[in-house]
Amino acid sequence: MSNLIRCNNGHLFSMRRYGTICPYCNMETDTEEKKATGLTEEQMEASLALQEKKPVCGWFVCVDGPRKGKDYKVVEGKNFIGRADDMDIQVLGDNEIARRNHCSIAFDSKKKQSFLLPGNTNGMVYLNGEVVFAPTPIVAYNVIELGNSKFVYLPFCGEHFEWK
Repeated sequence: MSNLIRCNNGHLFSMRRYGTICPYCNMETDTEEKKATGLTEEQMEASLALQEKKPVCGWFVCVDGPRKGKDYKVVEGKNFIGRADDMDIQVLGDNEIARRNHCSIAFDSKKKQSFLLPGNTNGMVYLNGEVVFAPTPIVAYNVIELGNSKFVYLPFCGEHFEWK
């Protein structure tokens, strides 16, 4: 069975990645799996609440390209970026971005710092116009270029705030 489902508004998304809540309209989607479990709405909510959620540490925002205006949540640790549905940050619409691991953004909670890391593909990644070949620190409003798209990085955690 495919892990892609369609919400009531017609959005197609990965159930493996987002569960049954559409990431575009933030609405619960009725699925055959949900109906087959026999769980009540309260039991399903309790089950979902037990799943570990990583808090946001920053955002990766598309400012130029096919997904202009779309934001992506960055969490602690490595956030792999690519077009595949198993990527932490899935950027659709730009076929110049590799399917898997074009690059990654990592937030190091010990150093309270974010880094841009090149991926293991032939695709290049640029930080403020310079090619990235090794892990490089990134700060607020740095411009990251992948494929035919440009993104701005906005940190949330760091010097002024951290999750305890």
